[in-house]
Amino acid sequence: MKIKKLSAMILAGAMAVTALAGCGAKTADTEKSASGEKTYKIGMCQLVQHEALDKASEGFQDALKEKLGDKVEFDLQNAAGDSATCATIVNQFVSSGSDLIFANATPALQAAAAATSDIPVIGTSITDYATALDIDDWSGVTGRNITGTSDLAPLAEQAAMFKELLPDAKKIGLLYCSSEANSKYQVDVVTEALTKLGYECTPYAFADSNDVAAVTTTACENSDALYIPTDNTAAANTEIIANIANPAKIPVIAGEEGICNGCGIATLSISYYSIGKVAGEMAYEVLVNGADPATMEIKYADDLTKKYVKERAEQLGITVPEGYEELVVE
Repeated sequence: MKIKKLSAMILAGAMAVTALAGCGAKTADTEKSASGEKTYKIGMCQLVQHEALDKASEGFQDALKEKLGDKVEFDLQNAAGDSATCATIVNQFVSSGSDLIFANATPALQAAAAATSDIPVIGTSITDYATALDIDDWSGVTGRNITGTSDLAPLAEQAAMFKELLPDAKKIGLLYCSSEANSKYQVDVVTEALTKLGYECTPYAFADSNDVAAVTTTACENSDALYIPTDNTAAANTEIIANIANPAKIPVIAGEEGICNGCGIATLSISYYSIGKVAGEMAYEVLVNGADPATMEIKYADDLTKKYVKERAEQLGITVPEGYEELVVE
């Protein structure tokens, strides 16, 4: 009898514990379903730290914070200018189950494209998606799990700035990083435009940060002026370029504001914060409203501004026509 009574007590206790645990589990599930809210995990891969890409990342995060509040988590990783590191970063995002990958600059986008065909990828600071993703029959959409915003400014208009600012120049050196596909694309387009305007154009490509100084020196020795496209390696090394071009009195027209700030005299630039913010809005549509990146058209900046650095222009004796806004060097 005592054994039976003890067994009954143990069984009753176990049932009570089970009931209590079940009650607790039910409460947790109810709270979760009642809120109906999901926290989205965003993996952010930025190629390198410099003003333009930093602003794009900031705009992207601000857009999603405005719409989702604290229901979004960002894991921002910087690849320090290395394409292989981009691949490592995005593969980690895939392994950890990110809901979306933000790819800031072309090598980051290419790494994300290689890492996943399932997780949505939103790019920004990409000059030409067709070039970046090797798409031949470009239609404005990628047809893949990828969409985003472009930092492409009107290249022919940038070329025309040489006539406005440097009418006596004859030889233009085009300085860029050979490992950045979109930089080569811009150089090719601008070379064609400058050639039509009567300039003699020579490309000067550096492989990475290690030979920026040597290639810039050669370019300055053989050019009347330089053009630098929206190039991430150049943007991260503007101080080196400025320390060579400025003493040589070689003016630089830049493809974007950050490079112009660091070493240029003028630019026709976009707002990287703006294209980052639009990318964030596109990410919201994908995450919350179920939009398909494969059918979302790439978006372009529409707030172009001609800017110039007054102090450098004056040092070089350059007369800046009306229509240019002064860029205050930071």
